Amino acid sequence: MQKTRAYSAASPTSALVAAMIERREPTDQDVQIEILYCGVCHSDLHQARNQWSDFMPTHYPCVPGHEIVGRVTRVGSAVTKFKPGDLAAAGCMVDSCGVCAACKASDEVYCAKDATFTYNSPDRHTGGHTLGGYSESVIVDERFVLKVPTNLDLAAVAPLLCAGITTYSPLRHWKAGAGKKVGVVGLGGLGHMAVKLAKAFGSEVVLFTTSANKIEDGVRLGASQVVVSKDSSQMAAHTESFDFILDTVSADHDVNAYINLLKRDSTLCLVGVPEKPLAVSSVGLIFGRKQLSGSIIGGIAETQEMLDFCGKNGIAADIELIAIQQVNEAYDRLLKSNVKYRFVIDMASIKR
Repeated sequence: MQKTRAYSAASPTSALVAAMIERREPTDQDVQIEILYCGVCHSDLHQARNQWSDFMPTHYPCVPGHEIVGRVTRVGSAVTKFKPGDLAAAGCMVDSCGVCAACKASDEVYCAKDATFTYNSPDRHTGGHTLGGYSESVIVDERFVLKVPTNLDLAAVAPLLCAGITTYSPLRHWKAGAGKKVGVVGLGGLGHMAVKLAKAFGSEVVLFTTSANKIEDGVRLGASQVVVSKDSSQMAAHTESFDFILDTVSADHDVNAYINLLKRDSTLCLVGVPEKPLAVSSVGLIFGRKQLSGSIIGGIAETQEMLDFCGKNGIAADIELIAIQQVNEAYDRLLKSNVKYRFVIDMASIKR
Protein backbone atom coordinates (compact mmCIF):
# COMPACT_ATOMS: atom_id res chain seq x y z
CA MET A 1 0.00 0.00 0.00
CA GLN A 2 1.09 3.58 -0.63
CA LYS A 3 0.21 6.76 1.26
CA THR A 4 -1.50 9.57 -0.65
CA ARG A 5 -2.60 13.07 0.33
CA ALA A 6 -6.37 13.61 0.11
CA TYR A 7 -9.32 15.60 1.45
CA SER A 8 -11.97 13.55 3.19
CA ALA A 9 -15.13 13.80 5.27
CA ALA A 10 -15.32 11.78 8.49
CA SER A 11 -19.10 12.05 8.98
CA PRO A 12 -22.21 13.59 7.36
CA THR A 13 -21.77 16.78 9.35
CA SER A 14 -17.99 17.20 9.21
CA ALA A 15 -16.09 19.43 6.83
CA LEU A 16 -13.69 18.01 4.28
CA VAL A 17 -10.19 18.14 5.75
CA ALA A 18 -6.68 17.14 4.75
CA ALA A 19 -5.91 13.48 5.38
CA MET A 20 -3.59 10.68 4.35
CA ILE A 21 -5.19 7.70 2.63
CA GLU A 22 -3.86 4.39 1.37
CA ARG A 23 -3.87 3.33 -2.27
CA ARG A 24 -3.10 -0.22 -3.40
CA GLU A 25 0.04 -0.95 -5.36
CA PRO A 26 -0.73 -1.15 -9.10
CA THR A 27 -1.46 -4.59 -10.54
CA ASP A 28 -0.31 -5.67 -14.00
CA GLN A 29 -3.48 -4.15 -15.51
CA ASP A 30 -3.40 -0.86 -13.58
CA VAL A 31 -2.57 2.72 -14.47
CA GLN A 32 -1.47 5.14 -11.77
CA ILE A 33 -2.49 8.74 -12.45
CA GLU A 34 -1.18 11.89 -10.80
CA ILE A 35 -4.34 13.97 -10.51
CA LEU A 36 -3.99 17.45 -12.01
CA TYR A 37 -7.63 18.54 -11.88
CA CYS A 38 -10.79 17.17 -10.28
CA GLY A 39 -14.27 18.53 -10.87
CA VAL A 40 -16.73 19.12 -8.04
CA CYS A 41 -20.04 17.41 -8.79
CA HIS A 42 -23.26 17.98 -6.85
CA SER A 43 -23.25 14.24 -6.13
CA ASP A 44 -19.98 14.79 -4.22
CA LEU A 45 -21.90 16.96 -1.79
CA HIS A 46 -24.83 14.53 -1.59
CA GLN A 47 -22.57 11.62 -0.79
CA ALA A 48 -20.22 13.45 1.58
CA ARG A 49 -23.30 14.41 3.60
CA ASN A 50 -25.01 11.01 3.23
CA GLN A 51 -28.06 12.56 1.56
CA TRP A 52 -28.61 9.47 -0.59
CA SER A 53 -28.72 7.10 2.36
CA ASP A 54 -31.88 5.36 1.07
CA PHE A 55 -30.15 3.90 -1.99
CA MET A 56 -26.44 4.71 -1.69
CA PRO A 57 -25.38 5.11 1.95
CA THR A 58 -22.04 6.76 2.48
CA HIS A 59 -19.05 4.91 3.89
CA TYR A 60 -16.64 7.03 5.92
CA PRO A 61 -14.05 8.31 5.58
CA CYS A 62 -15.41 9.61 2.26
CA VAL A 63 -13.04 11.02 -0.36
CA PRO A 64 -15.28 12.40 -3.14
CA GLY A 65 -14.34 13.18 -6.73
CA HIS A 66 -15.05 11.40 -10.01
CA GLU A 67 -14.13 13.98 -12.66
CA ILE A 68 -10.42 13.27 -12.87
CA VAL A 69 -7.82 14.51 -15.35
CA GLY A 70 -4.16 13.80 -14.79
CA ARG A 71 -0.86 12.43 -15.98
CA VAL A 72 0.20 8.80 -15.98
CA THR A 73 3.09 8.12 -13.60
CA ARG A 74 3.20 4.33 -13.61
CA VAL A 75 1.71 1.41 -15.55
CA GLY A 76 1.45 -2.32 -14.96
CA SER A 77 3.28 -4.82 -17.14
CA ALA A 78 0.12 -5.76 -19.10
CA VAL A 79 -0.95 -2.18 -19.89
CA THR A 80 -0.83 -1.41 -23.61
CA LYS A 81 -2.75 1.85 -24.13
CA PHE A 82 -0.90 4.18 -21.76
CA LYS A 83 2.65 4.97 -20.77
CA PRO A 84 4.19 7.26 -18.13
CA GLY A 85 3.84 10.89 -19.14
CA ASP A 86 0.55 10.45 -21.02
CA LEU A 87 -2.45 12.57 -20.18
CA ALA A 88 -5.32 10.42 -18.94
CA ALA A 89 -8.73 10.67 -17.32
CA ALA A 90 -10.98 8.66 -15.03
CA GLY A 91 -14.69 9.21 -14.55
CA CYS A 92 -17.42 7.81 -12.38
CA MET A 93 -16.43 4.12 -12.63
CA VAL A 94 -13.20 2.23 -12.00
CA ASP A 95 -14.34 -1.39 -12.35
CA SER A 96 -17.20 -3.77 -13.22
CA CYS A 97 -17.69 -7.52 -13.48
CA GLY A 98 -16.83 -7.51 -17.20
CA VAL A 99 -18.89 -10.61 -18.03
CA CYS A 100 -22.59 -9.71 -17.69
CA ALA A 101 -24.73 -8.68 -20.65
CA ALA A 102 -24.43 -4.97 -19.81
CA CYS A 103 -20.64 -5.10 -19.54
CA LYS A 104 -20.34 -7.05 -22.79
CA ALA A 105 -22.50 -4.38 -24.45
CA SER A 106 -20.11 -1.65 -23.17
CA ASP A 107 -22.76 -0.45 -20.72
CA GLU A 108 -20.62 -1.07 -17.64
CA VAL A 109 -22.55 1.46 -15.56
CA TYR A 110 -25.51 -0.95 -15.68
CA CYS A 111 -23.40 -3.94 -14.62
CA ALA A 112 -25.58 -6.75 -13.24
CA LYS A 113 -23.16 -7.15 -10.33
CA ASP A 114 -22.91 -3.38 -9.82
CA ALA A 115 -20.23 -1.16 -11.27
CA THR A 116 -17.48 -0.09 -8.91
CA PHE A 117 -17.83 3.65 -8.68
CA THR A 118 -14.79 5.86 -8.20
CA TYR A 119 -15.67 6.56 -4.60
CA ASN A 120 -18.01 5.21 -1.92
CA SER A 121 -18.30 1.84 -3.65
CA PRO A 122 -17.18 -1.66 -2.58
CA ASP A 123 -13.59 -2.08 -3.77
CA ARG A 124 -13.07 -5.39 -5.54
CA HIS A 125 -9.32 -5.20 -4.86
CA THR A 126 -9.01 -4.15 -1.22
CA GLY A 127 -12.32 -5.28 0.25
CA GLY A 128 -12.91 -1.78 1.62
CA HIS A 129 -14.56 1.09 -0.23
CA THR A 130 -13.21 3.23 -3.04
CA LEU A 131 -11.73 6.68 -2.43
CA GLY A 132 -12.07 9.37 -5.07
CA GLY A 133 -10.29 12.14 -6.86
CA TYR A 134 -9.89 14.75 -4.13
CA SER A 135 -6.41 13.29 -3.80
CA GLU A 136 -2.91 13.37 -5.24
CA SER A 137 -3.21 10.19 -7.26
CA VAL A 138 -5.49 7.33 -8.18
CA ILE A 139 -4.97 3.78 -9.47
CA VAL A 140 -7.39 2.53 -12.11
CA ASP A 141 -7.71 -0.60 -14.23
CA GLU A 142 -6.63 0.26 -17.80
CA ARG A 143 -10.11 -0.70 -19.08
CA PHE A 144 -11.53 2.33 -17.25
CA VAL A 145 -8.85 4.89 -18.15
CA LEU A 146 -9.66 7.40 -20.88
CA LYS A 147 -7.64 9.41 -23.37
CA VAL A 148 -7.89 13.20 -23.07
CA PRO A 149 -8.38 15.68 -25.94
CA THR A 150 -5.17 17.69 -26.03
CA ASN A 151 -6.70 20.77 -27.72
CA LEU A 152 -8.90 21.66 -24.75
CA ASP A 153 -8.18 23.35 -21.42
CA LEU A 154 -7.43 20.38 -19.15
CA ALA A 155 -9.18 21.91 -16.15
CA ALA A 156 -12.34 22.45 -18.23
CA VAL A 157 -12.16 18.85 -19.49
CA ALA A 158 -12.55 17.43 -15.97
CA PRO A 159 -16.35 18.00 -15.70
CA LEU A 160 -16.84 16.16 -18.99
CA LEU A 161 -16.13 12.94 -17.07
CA CYS A 162 -19.50 13.26 -15.29
CA ALA A 163 -21.54 16.28 -16.43
CA GLY A 164 -20.44 15.69 -20.01
CA ILE A 165 -21.23 11.99 -20.28
CA THR A 166 -24.39 12.28 -18.13
CA THR A 167 -25.90 14.59 -20.75
CA TYR A 168 -24.22 13.18 -23.87
CA SER A 169 -25.44 9.62 -23.29
CA PRO A 170 -29.20 10.34 -23.29
CA LEU A 171 -28.89 12.87 -26.12
CA ARG A 172 -27.17 10.22 -28.20
CA HIS A 173 -29.48 7.39 -27.12
CA TRP A 174 -32.64 9.31 -28.02
CA LYS A 175 -31.03 10.52 -31.26
CA ALA A 176 -30.77 14.25 -30.78
CA GLY A 177 -29.68 15.81 -34.04
CA ALA A 178 -30.63 17.90 -37.03
CA GLY A 179 -34.36 18.39 -37.39
CA LYS A 180 -35.02 17.60 -33.72
CA LYS A 181 -36.33 20.06 -31.15
CA VAL A 182 -34.64 19.37 -27.83
CA GLY A 183 -35.50 20.93 -24.49
CA VAL A 184 -33.07 21.27 -21.59
CA VAL A 185 -34.53 21.86 -18.12
CA GLY A 186 -32.18 23.72 -15.77
CA LEU A 187 -28.97 25.65 -16.38
CA GLY A 188 -26.46 24.28 -13.90
CA GLY A 189 -23.47 21.98 -14.13
CA LEU A 190 -25.43 19.40 -16.15
CA GLY A 191 -27.71 21.79 -17.99
CA HIS A 192 -24.99 24.00 -19.42
CA MET A 193 -23.27 20.92 -20.87
CA ALA A 194 -26.59 19.63 -22.26
CA VAL A 195 -27.18 22.90 -24.13
CA LYS A 196 -23.68 22.86 -25.62
CA LEU A 197 -23.87 19.20 -26.65
CA ALA A 198 -27.41 19.31 -28.06
CA LYS A 199 -26.41 22.34 -30.14
CA ALA A 200 -23.33 20.49 -31.41
CA PHE A 201 -25.54 17.53 -32.36
CA GLY A 202 -27.40 19.93 -34.65
CA SER A 203 -30.65 20.15 -32.67
CA GLU A 204 -32.81 23.19 -32.12
CA VAL A 205 -32.26 23.77 -28.40
CA VAL A 206 -34.72 25.40 -26.02
CA LEU A 207 -33.60 26.02 -22.43
CA PHE A 208 -36.08 26.09 -19.54
CA THR A 209 -35.08 28.00 -16.42
CA THR A 210 -36.80 29.56 -13.44
CA SER A 211 -34.35 32.47 -13.55
CA ALA A 212 -34.78 35.27 -16.10
CA ASN A 213 -31.20 36.30 -15.37
CA LYS A 214 -29.99 33.12 -17.11
CA ILE A 215 -31.48 34.04 -20.49
CA GLU A 216 -28.33 35.71 -21.79
CA ASP A 217 -26.12 32.81 -20.74
CA GLY A 218 -28.51 30.27 -22.23
CA VAL A 219 -28.29 31.95 -25.62
CA ARG A 220 -24.50 32.27 -25.34
CA LEU A 221 -24.21 28.54 -24.66
CA GLY A 222 -26.28 27.60 -27.71
CA ALA A 223 -30.01 27.79 -26.94
CA SER A 224 -32.11 29.26 -29.74
CA GLN A 225 -34.70 30.25 -27.15
CA VAL A 226 -34.85 30.49 -23.36
CA VAL A 227 -38.20 29.94 -21.64
CA VAL A 228 -38.82 31.16 -18.10
CA SER A 229 -40.76 28.18 -16.80
CA LYS A 230 -42.68 30.22 -14.23
CA ASP A 231 -44.43 32.00 -17.10
CA SER A 232 -47.40 29.84 -18.10
CA SER A 233 -47.89 31.63 -21.41
CA GLN A 234 -44.28 30.97 -22.44
CA MET A 235 -44.71 27.30 -21.53
CA ALA A 236 -48.04 26.98 -23.36
CA ALA A 237 -46.45 28.29 -26.55
CA HIS A 238 -44.40 25.06 -26.74
CA THR A 239 -47.18 22.54 -26.07
CA GLU A 240 -46.63 19.19 -27.83
CA SER A 241 -43.68 20.45 -29.86
CA PHE A 242 -40.60 18.66 -28.47
CA ASP A 243 -38.94 15.51 -29.78
CA PHE A 244 -36.93 15.10 -26.57
CA ILE A 245 -36.54 16.91 -23.25
CA LEU A 246 -33.61 16.38 -20.91
CA ASP A 247 -34.42 17.30 -17.30
CA THR A 248 -31.24 18.06 -15.33
CA VAL A 249 -32.88 19.46 -12.18
CA SER A 250 -32.22 17.83 -8.79
CA ALA A 251 -34.64 20.04 -6.83
CA ASP A 252 -38.33 19.28 -6.41
CA HIS A 253 -40.24 20.46 -9.51
CA ASP A 254 -43.27 19.72 -11.68
CA VAL A 255 -42.31 17.25 -14.41
CA ASN A 256 -45.90 17.14 -15.68
CA ALA A 257 -45.46 20.63 -17.11
CA TYR A 258 -42.71 19.26 -19.35
CA ILE A 259 -44.53 16.05 -20.27
CA ASN A 260 -47.23 18.33 -21.73
CA LEU A 261 -44.64 19.82 -24.08
CA LEU A 262 -43.72 16.49 -25.70
CA LYS A 263 -44.90 15.41 -29.11
CA ARG A 264 -46.63 12.06 -29.49
CA ASP A 265 -44.19 9.16 -28.88
CA SER A 266 -41.54 11.50 -27.48
CA THR A 267 -39.47 11.23 -24.31
CA LEU A 268 -38.72 13.21 -21.17
CA CYS A 269 -35.51 11.91 -19.59
CA LEU A 270 -34.47 12.60 -16.00
CA VAL A 271 -30.79 12.88 -15.10
CA GLY A 272 -31.20 14.89 -11.92
CA VAL A 273 -31.79 13.13 -8.59
CA PRO A 274 -34.30 15.02 -6.39
CA GLU A 275 -34.28 13.98 -2.74
CA LYS A 276 -38.03 13.20 -2.80
CA PRO A 277 -39.99 11.21 -5.41
CA LEU A 278 -41.57 13.35 -8.12
CA ALA A 279 -45.35 13.33 -8.58
CA VAL A 280 -46.23 12.14 -12.08
CA SER A 281 -49.72 12.13 -13.59
CA SER A 282 -50.37 9.15 -15.85
CA VAL A 283 -52.81 11.24 -17.91
CA GLY A 284 -50.04 13.30 -19.50
CA LEU A 285 -48.23 10.13 -20.53
CA ILE A 286 -51.25 8.16 -21.75
CA PHE A 287 -52.57 10.85 -24.08
CA GLY A 288 -49.74 10.92 -26.57
CA ARG A 289 -48.02 7.62 -25.79
CA LYS A 290 -45.21 9.59 -24.19
CA GLN A 291 -42.29 8.16 -22.24
CA LEU A 292 -40.79 9.22 -18.92
CA SER A 293 -37.28 7.80 -18.63
CA GLY A 294 -34.02 8.12 -16.75
CA SER A 295 -30.34 7.87 -17.52
CA ILE A 296 -27.17 7.86 -15.46
CA ILE A 297 -23.76 8.17 -17.15
CA GLY A 298 -22.54 6.05 -20.06
CA GLY A 299 -20.21 3.13 -20.62
CA ILE A 300 -16.47 3.55 -21.10
CA ALA A 301 -16.58 3.35 -24.91
CA GLU A 302 -19.33 5.98 -25.01
CA THR A 303 -17.41 8.18 -22.57
CA GLN A 304 -14.37 8.04 -24.85
CA GLU A 305 -16.64 8.83 -27.80
CA MET A 306 -17.96 11.85 -25.89
CA LEU A 307 -14.43 13.09 -25.12
CA ASP A 308 -13.44 12.72 -28.77
CA PHE A 309 -16.64 14.53 -29.85
CA CYS A 310 -15.89 17.38 -27.45
CA GLY A 311 -12.32 17.60 -28.71
CA LYS A 312 -13.48 17.72 -32.33
CA ASN A 313 -16.13 20.36 -31.59
CA GLY A 314 -14.16 22.45 -29.09
CA ILE A 315 -16.57 21.76 -26.23
CA ALA A 316 -15.56 21.97 -22.56
CA ALA A 317 -17.23 23.05 -19.33
CA ASP A 318 -17.53 26.60 -18.06
CA ILE A 319 -15.57 26.42 -14.82
CA GLU A 320 -14.34 28.24 -11.76
CA LEU A 321 -10.92 26.94 -10.74
CA ILE A 322 -10.36 26.63 -6.99
CA ALA A 323 -7.75 25.34 -4.56
CA ILE A 324 -8.60 22.23 -2.55
CA GLN A 325 -8.61 24.37 0.59
CA GLN A 326 -11.71 26.15 -0.81
CA VAL A 327 -13.77 22.99 -1.30
CA ASN A 328 -16.02 23.47 1.75
CA GLU A 329 -16.83 27.00 0.61
CA ALA A 330 -17.54 25.57 -2.84
CA TYR A 331 -20.03 23.11 -1.31
CA ASP A 332 -21.82 25.97 0.44
CA ARG A 333 -21.99 27.88 -2.83
CA LEU A 334 -23.26 24.78 -4.66
CA LEU A 335 -26.24 24.71 -2.32
CA LYS A 336 -27.02 28.29 -3.41
CA SER A 337 -26.43 27.53 -7.13
CA ASN A 338 -23.69 30.12 -6.96
CA VAL A 339 -21.32 28.84 -9.64
CA LYS A 340 -21.07 29.20 -13.41
CA TYR A 341 -21.13 26.33 -13.99
CA ARG A 342 -18.72 23.85 -12.44
CA PHE A 343 -16.06 24.10 -9.75
CA VAL A 344 -12.79 22.38 -10.63
CA ILE A 345 -10.04 21.79 -8.10
CA ASP A 346 -6.45 22.51 -9.06
CA MET A 347 -4.97 19.51 -7.31
CA ALA A 348 -1.48 21.03 -7.19
CA SER A 349 -2.89 22.94 -4.20
CA ILE A 350 -3.09 19.75 -2.13
CA LYS A 351 0.69 19.93 -1.58
CA ARG A 352 0.49 23.30 0.18
